[in-house]
Amino acid sequence: MRRTTEMHPADPGILGRAAELSHIESLLGAVDGSGPQVLVLTGEAGAGKSTLVDRTAGQGLARGLRTLRVRGSEAEAGLGLSGIHQLLHPLLPGDTLPVNLRKALDRAFGMAAQDDMPLDQLSLCVSVLTLISDAAARRPLLLLVDDAQWLDLGSVDVLGFLARRLEGKPVVMLLAAREEAVPARFDRDFPHVAVGPLARAEAGLLLDAQPNPPRGRARTQILQQAAGNPLALIELSRAIARGRTGTGQDGGAALPLTARLENLFAADLPGLPAPTRAALLLVAAAGTGQPADLLRAVPSLDVVQALAPAEGLGLVRVEDGQVLFRHPLVRSAVYQAASFAERRQAHLSLASALSGEPDRRAWHLAAAATGQDAEVAGALAESADRARARGGYAAAAAALERAAELTPASELRARRLLSAAQAAMFAGHPQWVGEISGRVGDLTEDPRLRAEASLLAGWALGVTLRHEEALALLLGVAEATAASAPDLALGTLATAATSVYNSGAPFYRAELRRIRALIGEARDPAASAWSEAVIDPHHRRTRLVGLLEKGLAAMSQESLGNLTALGGTAWILDETEQAVRILEQTMDAIRRAGSAGANATIAQALALALFESGSWTAAQSAAEEAFWMATEAGADNATVGSRILQATLCALRGDHTAARTRALEAVRGVDLRRSLSLQVRHRHAVGMAAFVAGEHAEAYEQLRATFTRDFCPAPVHYHASVYYLGDLAAAAVRAGRTDDARTVVDAVERGLGPDRSPRLAAVLHRAAALLSDTQDAADHFHAALADSAVDCWPFEKALTQLDFGEWLRRRRRSTEARTHLSAALECFQRLDARPWIDRAAAELRAAGAPAAAASPAGELTAQEQQIAELAAQGLTNRDIAARLYLSPRTVGYHLHKIFPKLGIRARAQLRDALSQDPPQ
Repeated sequence: MRRTTEMHPADPGILGRAAELSHIESLLGAVDGSGPQVLVLTGEAGAGKSTLVDRTAGQGLARGLRTLRVRGSEAEAGLGLSGIHQLLHPLLPGDTLPVNLRKALDRAFGMAAQDDMPLDQLSLCVSVLTLISDAAARRPLLLLVDDAQWLDLGSVDVLGFLARRLEGKPVVMLLAAREEAVPARFDRDFPHVAVGPLARAEAGLLLDAQPNPPRGRARTQILQQAAGNPLALIELSRAIARGRTGTGQDGGAALPLTARLENLFAADLPGLPAPTRAALLLVAAAGTGQPADLLRAVPSLDVVQALAPAEGLGLVRVEDGQVLFRHPLVRSAVYQAASFAERRQAHLSLASALSGEPDRRAWHLAAAATGQDAEVAGALAESADRARARGGYAAAAAALERAAELTPASELRARRLLSAAQAAMFAGHPQWVGEISGRVGDLTEDPRLRAEASLLAGWALGVTLRHEEALALLLGVAEATAASAPDLALGTLATAATSVYNSGAPFYRAELRRIRALIGEARDPAASAWSEAVIDPHHRRTRLVGLLEKGLAAMSQESLGNLTALGGTAWILDETEQAVRILEQTMDAIRRAGSAGANATIAQALALALFESGSWTAAQSAAEEAFWMATEAGADNATVGSRILQATLCALRGDHTAARTRALEAVRGVDLRRSLSLQVRHRHAVGMAAFVAGEHAEAYEQLRATFTRDFCPAPVHYHASVYYLGDLAAAAVRAGRTDDARTVVDAVERGLGPDRSPRLAAVLHRAAALLSDTQDAADHFHAALADSAVDCWPFEKALTQLDFGEWLRRRRRSTEARTHLSAALECFQRLDARPWIDRAAAELRAAGAPAAAASPAGELTAQEQQIAELAAQGLTNRDIAARLYLSPRTVGYHLHKIFPKLGIRARAQLRDALSQDPPQ
């Protein structure tokens, strides 16, 4: 559950605009003439252009620039030179100008007595340029032009003249306009940056930043209809928060438009002819604008001809046999502008035309229903069955929820709601699950149905980081049904096990163990394996692996529940390769179904398993996928976890700054005290970032915080913490804290028992070796590397090989050292673990390995490397400047520095110089 804390205040900033802000930063830096001095922002209404303009004003002030602003207005578009007057107003009357130029301004702005002398456009432009130049000589200027599409033409002409003559002056200009209406003077000759829709992950975060974040089904609908438009996301959230709800049917818009959105997306509707509005309503109600469907629905209406006026206004376009709205909110506006009677008739017409498509027909009949209707409810339930058979759990959940609303019998309505909640769970929508399951208890007294609803509600609470609430519900249900319904009790316990693991609290593990004993013989091997592995993964491991194998033998390939439970069991028992295979199989099944938002928790588990197995690129992709899924669905556990994993990858690849930023963003507004698994993973990410930065004392403190400060230290999280002992020992050696670290390692090892996974045994041996002052170190290093099973965790093995190689070299055993160091280097290079590449290469050189010729390209800065690579591809300085948002002169300056660094004299030699082998 997200909440603001003192350590991590909630401050999302401008989400999803890193590229645009980078361009703006470059523009402000070009006030010294080092790059293009004009930038044009384009984007649809509501995309956030004005927000970026406002941010630019603040950045300009921080840089000491004086800001002049103008914002176009439809009301003043017909007033000549009103825009340029607004821009220059702080500088007027321009007393320092020469008399003739001052008179030109006076005539232009009506500040002089009227005479018969016409206004000379060139004199006016020169007067404005001089006035701006004089002001800039006193203090550099930032010119901000917003809503340029509504500026009067005279002002646009003057601004265009000015923009082409800024070179050599400490002035920069940012102009923002709607993408379809960029003023002609600015449509080609200046750099453009398109402010597009937000990605799904950023859109989800923007919803979370609202005072009343939307949850459940409403959240998904907002994300779909807003289509990444920031203003639409904010306004639709406000509408929902004020209690305005939509029609809830699938065939048309489900969310109400606010007045601001109507002004943006529906302003042209009232003036359209009646046949056009009727055709638009038919398209909006149909959902898929296939003209053939529309013609069958209303044979008397020439739909294509009727749509022509709307197409002329850009509301729709007809192409490839489809009628497409410009934006989903145009569809919403059309649908909501019609009366219920008009909408109902449109749906009935479409239903009659779709007799051969039962799923679509059922939804249109549901949209036309005026009350409960058992026949229509049954048709929707059948549609849900077909969707579920295809793996389309989100579609099944929506159909069942609507079917329940139309079902007259309360007991059947409760069963359909329960089935809807189950489908929503497999689709990965915890907020939606919570909403639906909460309604079941009001409809039935059946104890099993009520218990199953509580199970689903508990799952939803756990996925949203409300572990204590989840476990109070789930453990209570499991205990209450242990004797009467052991299969339900075991399933509930398996669901509870996930929150028990994430919570990490000893009390809940003890409760899990106690209630598991009440259930007796297991009927579900997968659920039994997962719940027992969570209780204690480090003791009796051999028995737990046996349970895993039994579960795999009985596993249904089509059961997401079985696949998820066994994938988690394999991961927690360090059967990492098996976990990757099972979880990839699960994700493949979900992707084939095309279920929107499915399933962030599984994607997050897969990302962790891939990371541990050394598939870092795949882990990065899986973590990114988990993140956008989780933000869309409101699954906070996966949202935070995926960001922490991305931060860890940044640290291990050498970008400690990005790692710290991502780690901070991951936990902003989150209280980790009730989720110890995330807490220790966050500590590890921050600790490794400090280690890479050379801040070994800070690294040790962060890693030490994954264990308690008791007289006998224990893991903060009973499972996750122990895998950080090797990194703790490495930081301790460099921070001079070996005695404290040795206390931790010894205490933890005593508490683990002998039945350990090869991975955990290797971690403990590495830690002991690093902290040993005796010859025992060699024995521990050998033991850590002896079992071939450790090949499954290549990065951890390579760290041990590096540490052992360093230990051997310092004892003048260079030949042995080179073997381990070379193997470590090869792994680090494959993973692109840059800090460890450098360490291993330096140790190899110190051990007497032949020094490979260093690539001169290694001396280049990141920007020089970019420029060199583009130039090697044959791009001109002007091409490179356009690609990197630099001036051609700046590109030439960098190439002048690049050539001597690479030891070349001509551009034609760049390709060969850059292709030299990297250091070995």
